[in-house]
Amino acid sequence: MTASYKAETNFSLKDQLFNKKNVTDLSERIFRANNQFNKAGFVREVVKEFPNLELKERITHIAICLDMFIPGTYPQKIKVLTKALPPALDPNKTDNDFGQFINAPLSHFVALYGCTDEHLDLSLATLSEMTKRFSAEDAIRYFLNKYPKQTLAFLTECAKSNNYHVRRLASEGTRPALPWSQKINIPYQTMIPILDILHADKTRYVTRSVANHLNDISKLDSELVFKTLSRWEKEGRAHPAELAYIKKHALRTLVNKGDTKALAMLGYKKPAIVVSAIKLNKKSVAVGDAVQFNFTITASTKQHLNIDYVVHFYKPSGKPSKKTFKISKVEANKNQQIQISKKHMFRNMTTKTLYTGPHKIEIQINGNSFGEAKFNLV
Repeated sequence: MTASYKAETNFSLKDQLFNKKNVTDLSERIFRANNQFNKAGFVREVVKEFPNLELKERITHIAICLDMFIPGTYPQKIKVLTKALPPALDPNKTDNDFGQFINAPLSHFVALYGCTDEHLDLSLATLSEMTKRFSAEDAIRYFLNKYPKQTLAFLTECAKSNNYHVRRLASEGTRPALPWSQKINIPYQTMIPILDILHADKTRYVTRSVANHLNDISKLDSELVFKTLSRWEKEGRAHPAELAYIKKHALRTLVNKGDTKALAMLGYKKPAIVVSAIKLNKKSVAVGDAVQFNFTITASTKQHLNIDYVVHFYKPSGKPSKKTFKISKVEANKNQQIQISKKHMFRNMTTKTLYTGPHKIEIQINGNSFGEAKFNLV
């Protein structure tokens, strides 16, 4: 008999980000921009539907209510919303300045009502202002799908902006697999010229987006990622330390899969080592408990080692799911013995359902498998 276990939590992100207080604050800003705005009616209409709506649905609902309650034509409404924007995020910062989620419905309003031939230029210009307060990465994808040529030209100019939030929009908004967002129909290869501009950016907020963008591409076309990173290295425009950061994060999915070419690009070649058999402290592990495992690595030469372990989780379908976990990165000397002891906890998590049944732990070093050990989760 198979049992499954999943964690429960009382924390509600949607209520933390979208609640009556935040909606009221937004309504006050809009009222100051246009005193014809019925702020009480707006708050009442927005909040009454919240119990029935998930996070992204709340963003859409607020955008629809903005259209209902702000008087005038689309350009007149945009004028009000632009006037109601909070101050731009600090342009002197270089990271961790995402903005307030309550501003997300503003760019979504632009996507819903301004993605038209008539209003295209106004809408794109408005998004470049809104993204300085809260990322318009989701909204821009509506325009990429409907007006790819014009939007890519706009984003190419954004990549040259003196505001790093606007520059980041060019990379983040064009990611092939942006979380929580619709897919875009533009071939992923089309975005490489934008990344060429941004990879040498001085701002970590931007280069992290570039790395995440390449990581998305790596799941579709690893060779393009290798060629792009190698070309950037030869061009020498990026600071070596920042390019090393981009490489590490861009290749992380491939590294977790044990891709030897990705690991070699990061300095990890096929290891000249001997690994002892893995020893488990128990053969039966209860959900909520941990298994401890030990093994020894003996290095034949001086070399860099990326030491991971892979948990093969049992699933009732019979096809196990795998997840790679980090142990350490070491520079081993010739004839050095490295003792590894690691504990893995099988906790209930909101994002992972655990099923009782046969599991195993596999040792992975520089992408190569060096043995496994089986146990049962009970």
